[in-house]
Amino acid sequence: MTRIIQSLAEIGADYDALFCDLWGCVHDGIRPYPAAVAALQAYRQRGGKVVLVTNSPRPRASVAEQLDRLGVPRDAWDTIASSGDSARAAMFQGVVGTRVYFIGDGDTDVGFFSPLKILENPVEITKVPLDEAEGIVCTGPFDPMADPSVYRADFLYAKTKGLKLLCANPDIVVDRGEVREWCAGALAQLYTEMGGESLYFGKPHPPIYDLARRRLAALGDIEDPRILAVGDGIATDIQGAMGEGIDALFITGGLAAAEFGLDVENPDPALLDRWLAEAQLSPAYSVGRLR
Repeated sequence: MTRIIQSLAEIGADYDALFCDLWGCVHDGIRPYPAAVAALQAYRQRGGKVVLVTNSPRPRASVAEQLDRLGVPRDAWDTIASSGDSARAAMFQGVVGTRVYFIGDGDTDVGFFSPLKILENPVEITKVPLDEAEGIVCTGPFDPMADPSVYRADFLYAKTKGLKLLCANPDIVVDRGEVREWCAGALAQLYTEMGGESLYFGKPHPPIYDLARRRLAALGDIEDPRILAVGDGIATDIQGAMGEGIDALFITGGLAAAEFGLDVENPDPALLDRWLAEAQLSPAYSVGRLR
């Protein structure tokens, strides 16, 4: 049974590092949550390390720039591990070929195809039409408001060609302010359901945790029992952390807020226990909002 807490400070001393989700925990895609920022700042002031572990398809430098624009101060975190970093490394190793059909926002995701200098002998990636492609790279839908089913015809064609789909963001949906949008994970899920092969590199899958541990190791020698994962995605943040043997703090006031009563800040214990039992997941802790 999960323990409902009132603030990160109640348990912070038990952990030397956080693997903290961003969207839904630290900001809503438009503005930061002041209490969450303050909690992370206080945690770091006490000596804790904060690794922002995000399913953003962006490289970490681009994530940092986005946080600056949103108003999340740099003293609230130490380093970033993004799904985009993990997926880019795999792409430049040729996991979906060298000629790829790209699905995503060409403006915000342009950095995804920037040369990756940390790899030895990276392959050269060329974006081509679907009928010329060896694989698919998806950072998100062209239109985040359109139902994923609009890709069904293209995916049927891609499946018959045996193309693999590299998913740079396993999230299904995200809430931008009050508006819910589809993410790359919804497209990858559809492709898999249609019989195609999707490759994932963000939470809950191992590659991003391997990257997060490497980024954390650069800050100090911290073992898994001293790491706490924080997130609002039960199938991404919490499932991923539990699969890695890392304690988890579930933010109930994020994606699933409507499930736990009218008070977003204070989840109803009975509703929460029933919902977690149905999900067959049991995070060590839960809190309404990161604070």
